[in-house]
Amino acid sequence: MRIDLAGWTRDATQGDPRTFFSMFEAADRWGFDGVWFSEFRLSAANWPYPSPLLLAAALLARTERLRIGTAVLVLPLHQPLLLAEELAQLAFQSGGRLDVGLGRGTEAATLQALQIDPSETRERFERACEHLLSVPHPPLYIAGSTPESIGFAVKQNLPLLLSLEPPEERQLSQLDALAGNAAAGLRARSSLARYVCIGACAEAVAAQLDALWPRLYERRLFFAAKRGVPASEVAPIDVARTLREQFIYGDPAACHAQIAALRERTGIASLRCVFNANGLLGNDAALASMQLFAREVLPALKGPP
Repeated sequence: MRIDLAGWTRDATQGDPRTFFSMFEAADRWGFDGVWFSEFRLSAANWPYPSPLLLAAALLARTERLRIGTAVLVLPLHQPLLLAEELAQLAFQSGGRLDVGLGRGTEAATLQALQIDPSETRERFERACEHLLSVPHPPLYIAGSTPESIGFAVKQNLPLLLSLEPPEERQLSQLDALAGNAAAGLRARSSLARYVCIGACAEAVAAQLDALWPRLYERRLFFAAKRGVPASEVAPIDVARTLREQFIYGDPAACHAQIAALRERTGIASLRCVFNANGLLGNDAALASMQLFAREVLPALKGPP
């Protein structure tokens, strides 16, 4: 099974770049298969890596086997001819270790700054994607939870980067309805995401989770406010449901069992593990969890089924 990393976006990318890069050099040594980075352009927050392709180039030069992916490149922001050329160069100089997740993007401020009409983003996205498919390209994935985006992925025979929210079952049911007999093959090539909370014992995991719930709720309030939703209308976190739909958690044996069950239930053989709760946990804690997972869980996942 392919086991990748994700979650280093926005504030989670802050800090000394040498320390940041060293985490993924360690992941390369420990046997993780890949890592995925997002694209957030022209942000007022001044996050240090707005270009995932420049970041990928740096990390590909520092690692030997780790794949680097974009989750996602926001296609409406790019000139398709130039983007195709850059992707081809990066795939070539990396020895074929580049994966490219593509998305339409919804950040209104970025679109406004670049004078892009939001009503044109789907057409721009589809036209750019079709161009990338018409020339030599690295492996491509589509991120999107709407019937339009999933239908486009089916039409182009491209796997999905399934998101944590909405739960992937909703996305997979749409995939099954739209793809028919081709759904199983697309599922097998697609990628799931899960928060991973691992510890040596159940008590250690419970302590991590107890500290995480209020932070997750604060983030839910923040993004709700950005959409104009008042705090009074934001539902509290349903812990049991969130654990079931978004987490791999427990000691190493429990984590392995949950991943095996997830693969059996979904037919998907690629998992993006978020050890830092998308930046809510510090890098030291995430690195310790990654190391425990690599030592105790990865060997079983990489062995014979």
